[in-house]
This record gives sequence, C-alpha cells and structure tokens, in this order.
Amino acid sequence: MTDLPFRIGQAVDVHAFAAPDSPRPLMVACLEWPGERPLEGHSDADVVTHDLMDALLGAAALGDIGQHFPDTDPAYRDISSLDLLGRVMALLAAQGWRVENVDLTILAQRPKLKDYLPQMRQNYSRAMGLPVTAISVKATTEEGLGFTGTEQGIAAHGVVLLEPLGK
Repeated sequence: MTDLPFRIGQAVDVHAFAAPDSPRPLMVACLEWPGERPLEGHSDADVVTHDLMDALLGAAALGDIGQHFPDTDPAYRDISSLDLLGRVMALLAAQGWRVENVDLTILAQRPKLKDYLPQMRQNYSRAMGLPVTAISVKATTEEGLGFTGTEQGIAAHGVVLLEPLGK
C-alpha cells in the first residue's frame, strides 16, 4: 500500500479473430455474441475485460494478467474473464485499494456494440461492486482503417482510478 491519495492505471489489449470454425463463442465486455467469429486467446478471450484487468493491476503496480494468469497454465484454459476479474478485485482489496471509476473504449468494426453499452456497464458494475455511474464503456470503429477496421480483431483501451481503502 502507499500513502498516495490515488493511482491511475492505463492499458491497451488486442485480440485477433480466431479461425472461422473455432467452437468458442465471441465474448466482448462480458457479453456473448452468438453467430460472431470469436477472438483468439487462452481464456475466453474477452479483450475488454482483459484490458480492464491490466489497467487495474497496473494502477496498483501489481504487474499484468500474464503474470497472474499465464497462458501456459492449463488452469486458465477457457476460464471466464469475469472469474479472473473477481480474482483481480480480491487482490486489489488485499493490497488496500478500491476502484473509484473505470473508462473503457472498444475498437471494433464488428459486431455493432452501440445498443449493448448499457448492459456492458451493468455487467461490470455487478462484477466489481461499483455503481453503474462509475463505469464508462464506449465503442468506436476505425472506419475501415487499421487492425480493427479491416476486421482482423478487436482492441480495447482502459483507464482506471484507484484510491486507498478507507478514504
């Protein structure tokens, strides 16, 4: 723990789309997208939740999800990213931190996310024990440009604010 009044964490994560015949579902921000091509990854490959966890761990100077949940460990194969997020939240609490707010941006040409942003906020609110007003989730396309614009995958950018418990 620290005597600093707060900590800011920032993260970026990207996942490529998996092969079209992959049996796993597409998971984006705690939502399953039936009929959409899934993302490549060791766990459920929820790029947004992975980004959020990296921002949280970074803010507390606790490394990244690769250190805590390595893709070489079969225990994490196909595990729910929400389960991993719960573990990160417990680790933060054990280190004396609480999350003040979260701001996430998803870069995806597909699927179209706009109508699902409120549900994503609700899911993170429940999973993290935060009011929905402390969670921002936005989505944008890259208008046909770059990795996400050419539909090779999905990216996420996140920023979080932590405060010491008891403040």
